[in-house]
Amino acid sequence: QVQLAESGGGSVLPGGSLRLSCTASEDTYRQKCMGWFRQAPGMEREGVAAIYTSGDKILYADSVKGRFTISQDKTKNTIFLQMNSLQPEDTAMYYCAVSSYCPTPLSARVVTYWGQGTQVTVSS
Repeated sequence: QVQLAESGGGSVLPGGSLRLSCTASEDTYRQKCMGWFRQAPGMEREGVAAIYTSGDKILYADSVKGRFTISQDKTKNTIFLQMNSLQPEDTAMYYCAVSSYCPTPLSARVVTYWGQGTQVTVSS
């Protein structure tokens, strides 16, 4: 089973930035997609961004385009989510995920493994 270790969540003022990291176990090479989802209380889990591990093809939810950047360090089985211009609407638990492909739109139904989640809170 792939283990996903997340970090980087926290509390930030509107307009602030956070950088999330997710490191997977060595077997991540068998997966073709890694990404980030988020879920706020009472809301469905939604896809935020995803990246194809082989070719760096990237997908973003429309709500975060231009503000969030997903990247990866393939040698370390690690993905990152740089979140800039954070807004209160971005407040959620953020989950790292892996799957065999990156669907459009991003769907939690295809996720094979989940991280434990890291809380992001944006408030004044």
